[in-house]
Amino acid sequence: MKTIVVEDERLPRLSLLAKLENYRQELDIVDTCDSYDSARESILRHRPDLLFLDIQLQGRDAIQLLEELRQTISLPYVIFTTAYSDREYLLSAIKLQAVDYLLKPIGREDLALALAKARTRFLESAPRPEAPGKLVFKAVNCTLFVATDEIAAFRAEGNYATLLTFGGEDLILESLLSLERRLDPACFVRVDRSTIVNLHTVYRLHPQERDCCLQSADGRTLHVKLSKTGMENLLRATEN
Repeated sequence: MKTIVVEDERLPRLSLLAKLENYRQELDIVDTCDSYDSARESILRHRPDLLFLDIQLQGRDAIQLLEELRQTISLPYVIFTTAYSDREYLLSAIKLQAVDYLLKPIGREDLALALAKARTRFLESAPRPEAPGKLVFKAVNCTLFVATDEIAAFRAEGNYATLLTFGGEDLILESLLSLERRLDPACFVRVDRSTIVNLHTVYRLHPQERDCCLQSADGRTLHVKLSKTGMENLLRATEN
């Protein structure tokens, strides 16, 4: 797992890094950061799988950092670290689906348990074996095998997603974040918080109406309404 450690105090940062030496076979620590701004820049540049994140960064709020980042990228798995047992922060961490919430000084046993949780989530989100030319999705009572060019888009439905194809739609038991992690980014682009679009099917865009018309190889069309941000991001993606 590509990992970034964010801790604004030198000694706790060095202590955590020393403990993480025991996990070098499964963690690739690509950077360490000591401030809000350096963490934001590093996370956007490296796109880590796992983030150790101090709740308070020189007086600035790490929850706010994650809320800011999630407007642009899919959040990594997060293990919060803090010197205080603050209920408000704990609830915020739960809302952001944090892997764990560790109190400093971090014990080796607590660290091992948190990393085991992160490892489980990481492996569960790994790409699944696919049928030739098809993608596999778990639905409520069945497994779907869908050709890539039949997929128009995905729409968020809480912790699940709706698969939009040119033949209909199905609720699948996978979050938009999980889908974004495993789908080919050259084909599928998350344009906003609630929508992933198959770039290869984009046929016509109406920015003022925020209407995206998608078309299959045999001429079937499907219209998807996007947010303002979604339309702007899709326009940029189709220009690249």
